[in-house]
Amino acid sequence: MDMSRKVLIVDDEKKIREMVSDYLLAIGFDTDLASTGSEAVDIVAKEEPSIIVLDIMMPGIDGIDTIRRIRERSDVPIIMMTAKAEEADKLIALEMGADDYLVKPFSLKELAARIRVILRRVERSNSNIPEKNETTIFTVKDIVLNPDKMSVTRDGERLHFTSVQFSILKKLISKPGRVFDRVQILNSFQEDVFEGYERTIDVHIKNIRKIIERVPSKPTYIETVWGVGYRFAEE
Repeated sequence: MDMSRKVLIVDDEKKIREMVSDYLLAIGFDTDLASTGSEAVDIVAKEEPSIIVLDIMMPGIDGIDTIRRIRERSDVPIIMMTAKAEEADKLIALEMGADDYLVKPFSLKELAARIRVILRRVERSNSNIPEKNETTIFTVKDIVLNPDKMSVTRDGERLHFTSVQFSILKKLISKPGRVFDRVQILNSFQEDVFEGYERTIDVHIKNIRKIIERVPSKPTYIETVWGVGYRFAEE
């Protein structure tokens, strides 16, 4: 097995853990299993997996609190599994740092597809090989984004983003003043567009603003264009 493709599956239901694990093992992934949020946090601390598939409803430390604890030490990608269809649950998970979500019951093929999409994006971001024709360093106001180094600074201070957040910011800053709708922003990091996923862009933008804006409630870098999408402010 390729240890760089290890998936940590976290669910208090043994049947679901084993079902997901058996499928992923059959298609070439390695897996690790945890039945509680505390166990998942411990595993991440000892040996960081490539990606985590995490149930939101668990006894003890639930999925939301598990994400919060993991994000204190790691940017490992996280896909949430939830039996709840309410939009609020998805948004809370994304605000806490999840990269994606699936509502139970879900297709194992779709889960595998989403895992592959996220891992390809992370592998590209971590590669020392620049993307094709990628030579431009973007500088707008006091923000400098270097795609090759996957670095962002504000007035010389290094800012830290997940791979999803970096991809979105790169899309926006590449053309200051241009308005991008949610699907266009989604396409900057999501090769396969899943139904309803573009609604999560608002949450990712909110999280980016928490990092890049000095006063997130009064953004000066990433502007909202109501009814359309977002743009990076011009000089």
